[in-house]
Amino acid sequence: WYTRVMQQLTTEAIINEPVEKVWQYYTEPAHITKWAFADDSWHAPKAENDLRVGGRFVTRMEAKDGSAGFDFGGTYDEVVPNKKIAYTMDFKNGETPRKAVIEFQELGNSTHVKVSFDPENENSHELQVTGWQGILNNFKAHVEGN
Repeated sequence: WYTRVMQQLTTEAIINEPVEKVWQYYTEPAHITKWAFADDSWHAPKAENDLRVGGRFVTRMEAKDGSAGFDFGGTYDEVVPNKKIAYTMDFKNGETPRKAVIEFQELGNSTHVKVSFDPENENSHELQVTGWQGILNNFKAHVEGN
């Protein structure tokens, strides 16, 4: 037998706000609904977040025209306030569990956010990075604009 080694994909952004604010906006449902979508034709009407190891999160992402939508959820594996979040995404039986890690690095009054995630098999890596980077860009705009 063999162990499948999956190369994680990565997106990054420098957010011109202190790490405490960046963390708050990344983890509070009232803020998650304002940024958790890849482009302006989508929105996130609902988010729930139990931010602790073993806690669960789910964010509803939908096309504004109602043509598509899905719940993005998972279970937290590690939570280090203002530094790191790691989780396992929800998966169907038979699927390989996918993981993600979000790292917050304080840079004075700015914060470097790095999101690393296991790719899925349906879409190209380029498309996945574009989507996750779009979400991170929305997050940056929301934090810096509020």
